[in-house]
Amino acid sequence: MIRKLKEFGVLKAVRASDIQRDMSDLLDEDIEVADVEAGEDEYYYVFTFVGVIVVAGRVMKCYPKYLLHANQPKEELRQVLKVLEKYNTKEQIVRMFNDSSESNAFNLLAVLLFLLQDYFENGVYNNTEDIIESNGSGEILWDKTINETFTMLSNNRPYYTDFQTKKRVTDDFDYFKRLHECILTRASEELREAELLDLFEMTGVDLTDEVLDDFGEEEYILYRIEKELNTQFNTRKQLLLKTIYAYIAHSGSLYDTDCLSLFGTNSFNLVWEGICADIMDNQLDVRLGALQLPTPLKPEYDRKQKLIDLIEKPLWSVTGKTASDTLIPDLVSIKGNKFIIFDAKYYNAVLEPGQPPKAQPGIESVTKQYLYQLAYQKFITDHAFEGVENCFLMPTEAKNIIHKGEASLQMLSALGLQNIKVRFLPADMVYEHYLSGRKMEISMLEL
Repeated sequence: MIRKLKEFGVLKAVRASDIQRDMSDLLDEDIEVADVEAGEDEYYYVFTFVGVIVVAGRVMKCYPKYLLHANQPKEELRQVLKVLEKYNTKEQIVRMFNDSSESNAFNLLAVLLFLLQDYFENGVYNNTEDIIESNGSGEILWDKTINETFTMLSNNRPYYTDFQTKKRVTDDFDYFKRLHECILTRASEELREAELLDLFEMTGVDLTDEVLDDFGEEEYILYRIEKELNTQFNTRKQLLLKTIYAYIAHSGSLYDTDCLSLFGTNSFNLVWEGICADIMDNQLDVRLGALQLPTPLKPEYDRKQKLIDLIEKPLWSVTGKTASDTLIPDLVSIKGNKFIIFDAKYYNAVLEPGQPPKAQPGIESVTKQYLYQLAYQKFITDHAFEGVENCFLMPTEAKNIIHKGEASLQMLSALGLQNIKVRFLPADMVYEHYLSGRKMEISMLEL
């Protein structure tokens, strides 16, 4: 089990020590790559994953690291899973396979969840057939009516007493409709037994008593799906058929010893950044001409340029060219006469009066935050901004925004640059804004 989790990069082994136990982030040199089958008491196992893992018939729920006091944070994880689902929708893919070179790295959990979600959005797979009726309730086929029915003439005007109409009917005994219902029923059973239906806020369905063997041998079912794929041009039907094909071709159960399925992320720090950028109205990619500035845009600035394009790139004199990479802030917001630079940090910083800071953002994070302000200083001055604010945003399980003072470097403060405010944001409040598509009032941060 440990070997499988390490292979997929969701578990790291570090030597057991008080220092390691208190670390918020792992450095590459801290990670132990040796075989940890023996002498297991010498190691701590650190999960670098947030979400749900099913491995060797065991369901593991991995919570975000800021949840320090909740004993059974089921509601919190349910909300996090909704956030991850929304965050991943922009990819528009079904994660059928885990990120691994192994050919059997089929992500059964992701497929089961997709099949149920698709069913609740689009219903069961169906094939329709067009039939032609006399005097039916469907669309009138005028060509057929004129050419094939008896016409009465009165005052040189034709009258039709019978109409040919078209009706579209669903074949309730269609092979693929029944197959889809069978697989949905199986998926519901598996997720119910793993106690995951409730966690993902889904309702199981019981649509049929048929079992997969009723549809023929595995090779025959796959052959029928291939033939159906060649005749279907509807995008949803194609995606559904391919998912069913993969499910049958990699037939297995969440309880198989070689099964490893994931729903979540190894990079929750990127999710936190993306969410904060969304709710704080990030304007880095907005064109200068569309920004609400305190004064009109100066003529020396290109209206089509974006805010992020204003950051200077390093010049290497021998080449006479600038490098392509440069400083990239997490998010910048312009509110009235204020220019606000945020940095979303997924840290469990311990900042208490009279105690040395622990698990806080490093010196590179502090210096970069000052440099972002320096990078925009000319633009800020040119457009008469009243002030600049710099702020770290970190998650907390508390219910209120917590003020945690500032981070500062005297040598940079002396240049007239703003110190960096520190705010702990209630994660559930941030997620509620993100899931409902609302922006957060920056005034709530009291910068």
